[in-house]
Amino acid sequence: MDQAEGLRNKIKQNIIKPQRPVARVIAVTSGKGGVGKSNTSINLAISLKKLGQRVIILDADFGLANIEIMFGTVPKYNLSDLIYKGKTMRDIITWGPGDVGFISGGSGIACMANLSHDYLNYIIHNLAELDNIADFVIVDTGAGISESVLEFLVASGEVILVTTQEPTSITDSYSLLKSLCAHRGFSKEATQVKVLTNRVDSEEEGASLFRKLDSVVSGYLALPLSHLGSIPQDDKISKAVLGQMPVCLQNPGAKSAIAFENIANVLLYGEDAKKVKKRGMAAFFTSIVTKKWN
Repeated sequence: MDQAEGLRNKIKQNIIKPQRPVARVIAVTSGKGGVGKSNTSINLAISLKKLGQRVIILDADFGLANIEIMFGTVPKYNLSDLIYKGKTMRDIITWGPGDVGFISGGSGIACMANLSHDYLNYIIHNLAELDNIADFVIVDTGAGISESVLEFLVASGEVILVTTQEPTSITDSYSLLKSLCAHRGFSKEATQVKVLTNRVDSEEEGASLFRKLDSVVSGYLALPLSHLGSIPQDDKISKAVLGQMPVCLQNPGAKSAIAFENIANVLLYGEDAKKVKKRGMAAFFTSIVTKKWN
């Protein structure tokens, strides 16, 4: 029995049990930086919270601190403190505006592949506590097609791809989806990919942008996509970012804030929501670590 198989067996026996609550894990990603990915993560989290959901953001954009900057708060601990310093899951959650929590990933996730089986089992038990704390865990990934980004997308099973009308954003979105389809652990049947069109002038423009991307993806990759919705151009977002306050809290009547709330409703109550298979955080982290060991 190899290491990966041994770990999977331990997880099945000791962690993933039918009676446990299981969080809905959504990875938010983009083909390139600067298209509003982290802003999307934060405002969707707040909009879901307004709908009565418990939401945690996992900041997995290594090297950048977009979430904490936009929240205007600095975390005292990060995931590495749980792994190496004995902190609990509740210790490393920082609560931001709107009562949305976030966890700074730091280098913690990358280091998990180097842990022993027994200690990793203990750590994943702790990580699985998120399933008791949150209904939704939003994973804010890095931009682009690095291996770590692709592993997060494969592990999530539900992906929101943020794109804009910029030609480079469209081509980079396609490159990301092409790399995802080629990933050894990716399953078209087990993963929902939803496109959010950002900074558009109208719903019609957003729908047209989605159709353009969908046409190429369906023709060359045979990957089903769905259009989650559009966020309009709105200077209120820029002002909110400068004030380190999410637009959904600073200006809930703004057209962008209303659009985020509409999309949150689609995520929670739309037809696709009924088809989502919740994986939970234990399965999420197990997937990442076992892929590193294979």
